[in-house]
Amino acid sequence: MKTNTGISFFEKYLTIFVLMCMGIGVMIGYFIPSIPNFLGKFEIASVNIPIGILIWLMIYPMMLKIDFTSIKNVGKNPKGLYVTWIVNWLIKPFTMFGIAYLFFMVIFKSVIPLNLANDYLAGAVLLGAAPCTAMVFVWSSLTKGNPAYTLVQVATNDLIILLLFAPIVGFLLNVSGISVPWLTLFLSVFLFVVIPLVAASFTRHIIIKNQGLEYYNDKFIPKFSKVTISGLLLTLVLIFSLQSEIIISNPLHILYIAIPLVIQTFMIFFIAYYAAKKLKLSHDIAAPAGMIGASNFFELAVAVAIALFPLNPGVALATIVGVLVEVPVMLTLVKIANKTTHWFKNNNEQIIEV
Repeated sequence: MKTNTGISFFEKYLTIFVLMCMGIGVMIGYFIPSIPNFLGKFEIASVNIPIGILIWLMIYPMMLKIDFTSIKNVGKNPKGLYVTWIVNWLIKPFTMFGIAYLFFMVIFKSVIPLNLANDYLAGAVLLGAAPCTAMVFVWSSLTKGNPAYTLVQVATNDLIILLLFAPIVGFLLNVSGISVPWLTLFLSVFLFVVIPLVAASFTRHIIIKNQGLEYYNDKFIPKFSKVTISGLLLTLVLIFSLQSEIIISNPLHILYIAIPLVIQTFMIFFIAYYAAKKLKLSHDIAAPAGMIGASNFFELAVAVAIALFPLNPGVALATIVGVLVEVPVMLTLVKIANKTTHWFKNNNEQIIEV
């Protein structure tokens, strides 16, 4: 079974690209405000259509990598999947909420206005409830993770997102005292998870049936790499143009947002990684188990932030900072995982094979 063999040039320097998009977007918003004002008029049920299309162009190619037939192998390594499920859905969203609340509402109380603190907390909640999907293939590859296990992990995680993302986000936002437009929340999940997931699964079935699995993995999926990159860059430029005012007025807020996100990322990784060690799982299962919770499905978080809170740009800004810190932090965790393989030397958990 072939998956990603490593991190691409774009993925490696994603942080730099995000910073470039930030600069371009802020300049457009400041010097040519008519552009974001015009694009901001195209909405359906509070969902910005131009941004929605661009985000769909990002998510659909990622969904093409997911093989739901791999779910038949769930029973071959249940302990590894239990770690993934428990950390992703019973620990991560709630610790993200707790850490973000501590920083935005307590530690940074004197430097972040309450209205923006609420926005940043909401953005952090969206990130915390959206564990990684496609990018985990990259992190797993870089740590020599079991590719078949990673497929099962991602496939089951995407199915759980369909069920738990909206209820967890709604619950935590309500706890925060933030009003939740439930219809828009469920509509966002339908638009940005259900539709691309179904479309990608249908595409996968048709292409493999007619051209074979090798053609699908080696030739068809790579065709979409530039689509994903273009969609992400244009989305970031557009979002930053819409948020130019808040960024220019509060440049240090990007750092304030990054601090709890980075702390949360490291903490979640080590919770899953240590749990895998205690359960005597092999390193090629422990590493991707830690990576999927640490990383985020930031495309979904950004999309939902814009749909739920079109008048609160701070929410989307918090999710975009998640994109900003994603690669350098995850590459650091990759190095840690690769230097600690000896922790798992005597672990012989059954390997999943496809």
